[in-house]
Amino acid sequence: MSICTQISELVQKGKAKLVKEEVAKAIESGVPVADILNEGLLAAMGIVGEKFKNNQVYVPEMLVAARAMNAGMEILKPHLVEAGVEPIGKVILGTVAGDLHDIGKNLVKLMLEGKGIEVVDLGIDVPAEKFVEAYNEHGSSLILLSALLTTTMGEMKNVIEAFAKAGLRDKVKFMIGGAPITETFKNEIGAEYYTADAATAASLAKEIITAA
Repeated sequence: MSICTQISELVQKGKAKLVKEEVAKAIESGVPVADILNEGLLAAMGIVGEKFKNNQVYVPEMLVAARAMNAGMEILKPHLVEAGVEPIGKVILGTVAGDLHDIGKNLVKLMLEGKGIEVVDLGIDVPAEKFVEAYNEHGSSLILLSALLTTTMGEMKNVIEAFAKAGLRDKVKFMIGGAPITETFKNEIGAEYYTADAATAASLAKEIITAA
């Protein structure tokens, strides 16, 4: 078994300490850092993401695997920078104003990072202007909005309108999600994408970024 496959299996099992050790060992052995990233850490999260989508694993297993991946990333990051390995793209993510729920948002973030995407996480209860500010600062053309309450769904429309007022609407695409959100609601507020779960959101985000 290759060391990258071994790292992948350890991540899937959530063995953070061993992942760190094996990543360090792989770097010392001269394994290309891009291989450790793609065939080890990201491959593992791809497998876990697929299992999560098919209800073969649940949120706790996802979180434990993500923690193990992040442990490996800590060791790998400086070497990735040195080797000039870049994330495949960047997205802006946040739960809209008035909504304090973050479990779904955090899962989406983990899945996105597992696809090699850099995430600018604005947190919870994020006002529309803050999304505009984040776009101006980071320049990401894909913005993901989350809401869990029916009372805060309307805030998604406010965010889209804030971009229109700032003359930026044609520069960005919006993906929305959360328990009460539907395809019909997406069409009503003029967002581009709706996804029903974190795994689909991450896969679709990767498609959009790589097609851009």
